[in-house]
This record gives sequence, C-alpha cells and structure tokens, in this order.
Amino acid sequence: MKRLAVVLVSLLIVSSMAFANGGMETEKAINEYTGDASPKYVFMFIGDGMSSPQTNAAQVYNGCNESGLIELEKLTFTQFPVVGLQYTQDSTSFCPDSASTATSLSSGYKTHSGVIGMGVDKVTKGTTIAEMLHDKGWKIGIVSSVTINHATPAAFYAHIANRNDYYDIGLQMADSGFEYFAGGSVNKADDGDKSIYEVLEDNGYLVTNDRDTILSLNSDSGKVYAYSPVLQDDGAMPYAIDAPADSLKLKDFVKKGIDVLYNETGFFMMVEGGKIDWAGHANDAVANMSDTIALDEAVEVAVEFAKAHPDETLIIVTGDHETGGMTIGYAATGYNTAFDILRAQKCSYIQFDSYVEEAKADGSFTFDDMMAMVTEYFGLVAPGQEAENAALVMNEYEYAKLQKAYADDQSGNVDGYEESLLYGGYSPISVTLTHIINNKAGIGWTSYAHTGLPVPVYAFGEGAELFVGAYDNTEVAHKLMDLTDAR
Repeated sequence: MKRLAVVLVSLLIVSSMAFANGGMETEKAINEYTGDASPKYVFMFIGDGMSSPQTNAAQVYNGCNESGLIELEKLTFTQFPVVGLQYTQDSTSFCPDSASTATSLSSGYKTHSGVIGMGVDKVTKGTTIAEMLHDKGWKIGIVSSVTINHATPAAFYAHIANRNDYYDIGLQMADSGFEYFAGGSVNKADDGDKSIYEVLEDNGYLVTNDRDTILSLNSDSGKVYAYSPVLQDDGAMPYAIDAPADSLKLKDFVKKGIDVLYNETGFFMMVEGGKIDWAGHANDAVANMSDTIALDEAVEVAVEFAKAHPDETLIIVTGDHETGGMTIGYAATGYNTAFDILRAQKCSYIQFDSYVEEAKADGSFTFDDMMAMVTEYFGLVAPGQEAENAALVMNEYEYAKLQKAYADDQSGNVDGYEESLLYGGYSPISVTLTHIINNKAGIGWTSYAHTGLPVPVYAFGEGAELFVGAYDNTEVAHKLMDLTDAR
C-alpha cells in the first residue's frame, strides 16, 4: 500500500508538471521532485455555491447536446491534475452559510453560520491565511463579483460575530492594509459617520471605478480598491449574461491584481465568483452557469501566470458550499437533457425583473404584455403556438403555472406555504420562468437555500498533490498554511 501511494503521488506530480510545461519525461519529473513544495504565488478561487452540479452543468451547456454526439466541453479547472473533496458542515448545520464556510477555508476552524473570523464562542478571533502571509511580507489581493464586504471576501480580512454588520466589516477592510481589493462595490458604505470609501482613502488606498484608471493599474499603484463601473443587484458586478460586451469582467480584475501584487517575496489572491450562489438561490441555471464560466475564465488568467512561474505558483479552485440543490436530470425528462434550449434565455432573472417593473410603471401590465416579454427573453411560447425550437412550446401544465405566477404577482399572493415553495421569496414570474425552462432542459432544483453537498477541490501547481483525497473544509486552510509556512 505504501508503494502504491508513492506511485500515485508521483503520477499526480508528473501530471501537474505536464499541465504547466506542455509535457515532461516521467523519469525526469519524478527525480526532480523533492517533496518540499513551497509556492510563493497562491491563487484561491472560490465559486460561492458551486459544487459538482454547477461545474458539470456549465460543461454540458458549453458541450455538444446532440443525441449520439453527446460530449462535455471541459472547464479549465476541471482538467487540473489533482482533485479532492471537502465536507462543508459548520458548527451549527450540515447546510451551512458562506460566513462559516469561508471562515473554515480561510482560517481552519469551525464556527456558527453567520459568523466571520471568530470561533464557536463568537468572541475568539482567529487569524486568516491572508493575514498570516501579509505578516510575512506577502502582498494580498481580495477580488469578488459581489460586494467586497460580503461574507466570503470578508472572511479573509474581518472578524465579526454578525455577517450583516457590513459597515463594521468595511472598516476592517480599510484597516487590513491588504494591497488590492477589486470587483463589486461596498455594501452599506454610508451607514456610519464617514463613507467606507472615504475611510479607505484616509488609509492610503486609491479608490476608483474608472475603467481607464483600473486598466492602467500596476505595481507602482500602491494600495488599490478598484470596483466595477457597471453595477447590478445591490452593488455587485453584473451577471455575466447581463454584462455589456465592453464591461470589465472578473478575469480583468484578476489580471490587474497580478499587475498590482507581483513582487519577488510573494502574493496571495482570493477570487470569488459570488453570483454563482445568488443565481443558485434564485434557481436560475443560465445565470448560474454563465457565472461559473466567467470564474473559469478568471482561472485561465492564473494558469497563464503559472506557466511563466511553474515552480512557484499554486492554484486552488473550490466552492464554499452548494446552493439550490441543483441536479442534472428532471422527472419529466427522464434520461434526456436539452441544454441547447437554454440559449433562448437572454438575461438573468434579476434583469428580467427590472424589465417587468419598467413595464408595470404605466399602471397597465396584462398577461399578454408579459407573454410578449417571456417570448423575447426566454423563448417560451403558449401551447399551440409555433416556436423556432418545438421544445420551447409550453404544455398546459407549464402554462397554468405561469398564469398562476402572473396572478400571484398582480395580487401580491406570495406568502402562503404553497407560494413559498413555488417562489422562494423571488418574483413569481421570473422564478416560474426559470423553473419551466430549466425543467424542460433537464435541470432540477430542491432548494432556494444552501445544501449539504460536499464540494470538489481542484489543484494545480506547486504543492497541489496535498489536496488529493476527502477531508474537512478546515483542512484546505491548514494545507495552505503548511505549504506557505504561514504560521
């Protein structure tokens, strides 16, 4: 067994080197490996709410869906040579939240749902991998597609008993001294005596949402907080499906992060695809998959960096938990899927909600008005009508669900038990539409909340082999600390 383990580890090492360097002789790779990996450039990508269903759904979406020719188009990170599995429960639930799970990933211990950077007693403050490395002289970057003081990014710099204390989290952000924050805006920035943006500037940060300024950032820019010029959904970056073609993407903020952080001592960059989770809560598969693909494009930027620094770079891609209970497979479609019809959806649920609100503004919004929008943005048509793809014609059951959703939206009937199961607190119209088109494609959902599914860990680069196997989410932090000699 011991000999087998050595062989397996050797194969993983060889695969990792081959991925980075375009191939290498097996014997040479094994002989050169010393077992004392010590990366000095570490990327940690967290797809919030992302587990195997989300990653594989994105691969199916991009792949060939033609019967007889079914094939995935793999994401970059699912091709990493090392794959592990982390269990996500926190100290209070097997269906944990982002605050506790991100705390485990950043600091290596369990805590309550809703608590950031503190122990089970909600008093003891831990130390994050980012803080440890900053104390060693590494530069630190925190990037997120959602607000930068949201739970997951906050878990790398803040210590607070309530994740909803956004203003206090923002103050801790400004006090962290980390060199690079980027992505979404600051949530509730003006809830105190002074705007968080002003506090950041007082603490020596360049605060900007100017596209040209962001694209010109470099290692001489000093401490930076760069947030998207285009915002949506309470200050987050737009969903990838909604983003204007020329808008800054998550991958752009990662690239600029490298430009700002690069130095000979080392850097650590945490990058969150936060709206994967938000789309999962809303049961919007297209928005979910599009943002998973956007995260993968950001990973590609890190891979390109790793190719230039093959013996110094480690890339970890994982999730904090799964959201929505997403499945590839639905009762009404049996063994079949039809992901190709999902391309008829032209916007996220939140963008569609805004279109509906605009249409309601004049005081008249008929069912026919709604159906015209349904066809325009989701491709769905009423029973008996013709569609470019016959699979987009609703059956009577689906049509009746949409009629009920319209009636409930008009009357405000959303608080009953049945309605809570149907809509989960979201707009009756948009969530019913995503359910209909998702189910037709062969996608199901079990929840509007988080689930207890384990989450894969994909690793590539220096020290990646340590992440093979199944382990608690706290071990992700401990492995990173050991590899970087952070403690």
